[in-house]
Amino acid sequence: MIAFVLRRLAQSVAVMLAVGLIAFMLFRYVGDPVNNMVGQDTSLADRARLRQELGLNDPAAVQFGRFLARALKGDFGVSYQYARPVREIIAERLPATLELSVAAVLLALAAGIPMGVYTGLRRDGFLSHLFLAVSLVGVSLPTFLTGILLIVVFSVSLGWLPSFGRGDVVALSWWTTGLLTLSGLKSLVLPAITLALFQMTLIMRLVRAEMLEVLRTDYIKFARARGLPNRIVHFGHALKNTLVPVVTITGLQLGAVIAFAIITETVFQWPGMGFLIVQAIGFADIPVMAAYLVLIAFFFVVINLIVDLLYYAVDPRLRIERGAAGGHGR
Repeated sequence: MIAFVLRRLAQSVAVMLAVGLIAFMLFRYVGDPVNNMVGQDTSLADRARLRQELGLNDPAAVQFGRFLARALKGDFGVSYQYARPVREIIAERLPATLELSVAAVLLALAAGIPMGVYTGLRRDGFLSHLFLAVSLVGVSLPTFLTGILLIVVFSVSLGWLPSFGRGDVVALSWWTTGLLTLSGLKSLVLPAITLALFQMTLIMRLVRAEMLEVLRTDYIKFARARGLPNRIVHFGHALKNTLVPVVTITGLQLGAVIAFAIITETVFQWPGMGFLIVQAIGFADIPVMAAYLVLIAFFFVVINLIVDLLYYAVDPRLRIERGAAGGHGR
């Protein structure tokens, strides 16, 4: 177990170093930081002095080491667009994105797993065909179109829910949340559904496929032969083994939701990191872009590491295989 964790940690560090190198290249090769910090009337001597003060004349290896040291402290410089430390801007936008992403994943799980189980157990039922049709629509429709349709129906036509913004938020230290206000909860509904729809269809189809496969295995047939009731067979044995791959997919999808909530946040003007990176790209705000890249990579690495450990914990076959490999090695 310790060797497994250490190997995963080493791989995570290697990935973060590679991402750090890409983020550093944004600073070094995408535009000139000095041009973004000074006016057009700045003299060449002042520009040269500023380059020296910023360390831009140092060798690339020295600059990369300095960049990594600052990144470990969460220091990515000052935003060209907002003229504020990037760390403060990210801290303001991060709660909104995490709140939206977690709500979307929980919604996808709450709807996707029961729908997948039902369609796996009742393959020929009318409701199963309806769920499959809904999942096909969820996979086919682009996210921005789903969001626009929800806005047209529930905001413009019915006037039930707001079409943009985060609503009223409550500050808990540096964290802000809209879950404690009515307007915040109402503002969360449409973007969460939009972001969860594709994830829900993916989870539903995965659970359905795994359920159908597990129900054909010998140990399920043996459980039926023992006279166990369907409730025990379906939910005590089949579903328990079906959820093993769902753990992996759900963990990775959480990282994907955080990273690719850009379209949803843009459609609903949700003040999160996705909306921030769209503005940063339009303004060529390199510090914000680099910070976003490193932070998203960090989320993916941490989530992937947690998923690997959970998968190792819930699947006894991995422990048996590694134990057998260790025994052969000795």
